[in-house]
Amino acid sequence: MTEPGSPSASAKRRPPLDGVRILAVSQFGAGPFGTQVLADLGAEVIKIEDPGVGGDVARYVPPFAGEADSPYFQSFNRGKRSITLNLRHPDGQAVLHDLVRVSDAVFNNARGDLPGKLGLTYEALKSVNPRVVCCALTGFGTEQDVQRSKEAGFDFHLVKPINFQELQTVLDQSVA
Repeated sequence: MTEPGSPSASAKRRPPLDGVRILAVSQFGAGPFGTQVLADLGAEVIKIEDPGVGGDVARYVPPFAGEADSPYFQSFNRGKRSITLNLRHPDGQAVLHDLVRVSDAVFNNARGDLPGKLGLTYEALKSVNPRVVCCALTGFGTEQDVQRSKEAGFDFHLVKPINFQELQTVLDQSVA
C-alpha cells in the first residue's frame, strides 16, 4: 500500500482542472496571469493572439529572450498553447467556432466594447456550444453596461485624480 504524500501516490493524482480546455483571448497582465493559474491547475489553455498587431504586446516588453519573445511574456504564458487568429475575419471566426465546439470556456480581457465585436460573448457562442462558459475581465464593464467600456483598464485609467486637500481630510478623519 502506498502512503499518502509519497512520490508514487502524488504521481497518480490528476491536477484538478485536468481535461478542461480554455480558449484565452488575453494579453499583457491580468488576463494572462489568470489563465496561467488555470494552466498551473492542469487546464489546457489555448492562447489566441491577434496576428494584425504581432500577438500579445507582452512579447515586446524588454529584456528580450529572442525575436517577439520576452521573459515577461513567458512568465505569464508558460505551459499554454498559442495560435494566431484574426477574429475580425470570417475565416478566423470559423476556426474560433471549431475550437469552441471542443472547449469548456472562453476567456478574454479585451476592452469592454470588443467581446461583442469579436464574437466572444455567450450570445455569440451558445449556438456553437451551449455549455461553454464565457468570462470577460474588463476595466469598466461591457458596452451595454457603461459609457467608459471603450477604455482599457490600465492603472492610470483606474486611479481617480485626487485633490491633496481632500486626501489630507480623509487621512485626518481616519487617524481621529
